[in-house]
Amino acid sequence: MPERKPRKDAVRNRAAVLAAADALFAGCERPEAVTMADIAEAAGVGKATLFRAFGDRTGLIRALFEARLEPVRTAVEEGEPPLGPAAPPLERVPALLDAVLCFKLDNRHLALALEGTGSDSPYQAPHYEKWHRTLRDLLAQVPGLDDGGFAAHVLLAATRADLVEHLVGQERTGREQARAQLAAFTARLLGPGGGGRSIGTADSGAPASG
Repeated sequence: MPERKPRKDAVRNRAAVLAAADALFAGCERPEAVTMADIAEAAGVGKATLFRAFGDRTGLIRALFEARLEPVRTAVEEGEPPLGPAAPPLERVPALLDAVLCFKLDNRHLALALEGTGSDSPYQAPHYEKWHRTLRDLLAQVPGLDDGGFAAHVLLAATRADLVEHLVGQERTGREQARAQLAAFTARLLGPGGGGRSIGTADSGAPASG
C-alpha cells in the first residue's frame, strides 16, 4: 500500500508548533522555563496535539533542532569544498568545526534547550554521533594523529552549546573571535600544514542559519 501523506492540517500544525517553540526559546533566558503548555498556547493548538506529534518536550526540541541543522548536514554530505566530501582532510576538518560552531552561535537558545533536557547524554545524540564519526574518519587520514576518535571528541567539545553560551554570554567573546580561536586551536592539533585558511575571517562554505 502507498504511504499515507500527513493531513494538511497536521502539516500546518507541526509548522506552527516548531515556529512557536523556536520563538519562545529564542526569547527566553532560561530555556528550561519554556513548557509544552507555553508552546501549545503560542502555536494555537492543544497540548494533546504536541504530544501526539512529538512524544514529549525533548522530542519537540530535537525535531526543531534537526530541522534547523538539515542545511548544514546537507552541505557536509553533498556540498562543495572546503566543507563537502571532496575537500582534503586538512581543509575539511576546520571547515566542519567552523560550520558546527556557527550553527551553535546562530541557534544558541535551541542548542542549550536540547543539551539541557537531561533525558540522555548529548554524546549519544544522532547529530553528535554523525559529526564525531565524520571527524574521526578525517582525522585518521592526518599524519601524526594516532587517536582520531579522541581528538574528534576534544574538538567537538569546543562547540558545546554551554561553552558557546559562556564564551559569548559571560566572557563577551565576539563571533569572529570565537571562530578564530577554534580555527587556531584546530590548526595546532592538526600540526604542520593543518592551518588551512583563516576561518575566523572567511566563509567555511556552510549555509547561513538562524
